[in-house]
Amino acid sequence: MNLPAWLIYAFLSAIFASLVAVLGKKGVEHLDSNLATAVRSGIMTMFLVAFVSARGLWSGAGSIGKTALMWIAISGVAGAVSWLFQFRALQLAEATKVAPIDKLSMPIGIVLAVLILGERPSMVNWGGIALIVIGAYLATIK
Repeated sequence: MNLPAWLIYAFLSAIFASLVAVLGKKGVEHLDSNLATAVRSGIMTMFLVAFVSARGLWSGAGSIGKTALMWIAISGVAGAVSWLFQFRALQLAEATKVAPIDKLSMPIGIVLAVLILGERPSMVNWGGIALIVIGAYLATIK
């Protein structure tokens, strides 16, 4: 079976993203959630700087245009705000409740991709998106 590279990367992303709620829940047990988010962000920054350095990618930094930098910066702020809310939610509830709601970012992201990027999912895709929303609800009720 020859899987496309994007699919492999997407599955790897999902696997590592799934660890965030579980490991984050352990990390915020006895710590302010905002402080935990800042520590996490610092560790991520160090890891990513080392990764980019090891791959020799810093030479391309000068080619980042102002518009691209603006969108990347806004994306970074959105991610940071998401983490602040996620870690706070993890302090207040079980990871098995927080994780499914957090993953509603996927259908919300698709709606935003339709509205902002003009992407057009098929009717079958919309059916799958609806099932994800229903699944998130079912995963969190008692």
